[in-house]
Amino acid sequence: MMATRRAFLQTTLAAAAALPVTGWADVGAPTHLSAARTVQGEYALVGLRADGSQAFVLPLPSRGHAAAAHPTEPTAVAFARRPGTYAMVIDCASGQVAQQLAAPDGHHFYGHGTYSQNGRVLFTTENHIVSGQGRIGVWDAAAGYTRLGDFSSGGIGPHEMLRQPGADVLVIANGGIRTDPTHRRAKLNLESMRPNLTHMRPDGAILHLAELPADAHQNSIRHIAAFDDGRIAVAFQWQGDPFGAPSIAGVYLPDQGIRLLNMSEAMLRGLDGYAGSVAVLDQRHIAVTFPRGGVMHMFDTKTDSVLTLPQADICGVAPARGGGMATDGLGHVHAMTAGGVRLLARHDLAFDNHLIRIGGA
Repeated sequence: MMATRRAFLQTTLAAAAALPVTGWADVGAPTHLSAARTVQGEYALVGLRADGSQAFVLPLPSRGHAAAAHPTEPTAVAFARRPGTYAMVIDCASGQVAQQLAAPDGHHFYGHGTYSQNGRVLFTTENHIVSGQGRIGVWDAAAGYTRLGDFSSGGIGPHEMLRQPGADVLVIANGGIRTDPTHRRAKLNLESMRPNLTHMRPDGAILHLAELPADAHQNSIRHIAAFDDGRIAVAFQWQGDPFGAPSIAGVYLPDQGIRLLNMSEAMLRGLDGYAGSVAVLDQRHIAVTFPRGGVMHMFDTKTDSVLTLPQADICGVAPARGGGMATDGLGHVHAMTAGGVRLLARHDLAFDNHLIRIGGA
């Protein structure tokens, strides 16, 4: 079974994708995606243009979390918030649900996923509920999203996952926290949790696994973003003594492991140990949002300086041309540069946790 799946993946990932009939430009030229809640209390996937305006608003059956954008075709997969079991494959050209995916019996989704470089395979972060082990689901997107199987994520509680730029290498944030839907959203192993950042091939073979020092083992690795040179920006959620939180932002350096960024006690105060999202804006700047503290910090990895940008309930953040884009729970869309933030638009929506850039936007 494993050999068959690996053979399929090697063949599929090497194959050239057929040219799509339509592209993202044909559906209003969105540059970013976000889950949101409407003023009527309904849930939706929203496409945003570079100027902050709406390209489309498509309904979801329940609260979403993040999305994966197909690299070439106007197709997006919206994922349910943990411990949800649905993923909606949406044809953004027609506004129709092309496919509804369900997590296999005994699994639930963690709200994130990514496509292979050629868009023919979808990977999803999942929990195997009985064992508590993290799994990566494998779906044949080129054949109607047939489930091909799954493999270990390299840890417990895989949350965000990305594909390393220019390569079919998966990077997985294993948060280390065991959960079980029968215990609602309770965290079951905080004393023994061991988060890690795992690099693996798309057949499940682990290339590298980076852990935190023992005294930081309760710093759950939740969100990640990639530089072009192999570095990975990391955002954490601290699960230990609230008065003993270390930095909750860091950078993974190839062959060196995870380095925490400098965050003073004053910077950490009021954040509740909770980073909401992270984005690499360019080859030196990282933006990390802290919605519980109503602030975003922009880290300069070259000078180690930090720009602090207050904004209520800010959470979604992603790179954009000229800098970045951010969203908040009050319906605002912001443009970001190294010099600060300016308002682009306001919508009658409450944007959810994540803002996803569409490839090439």
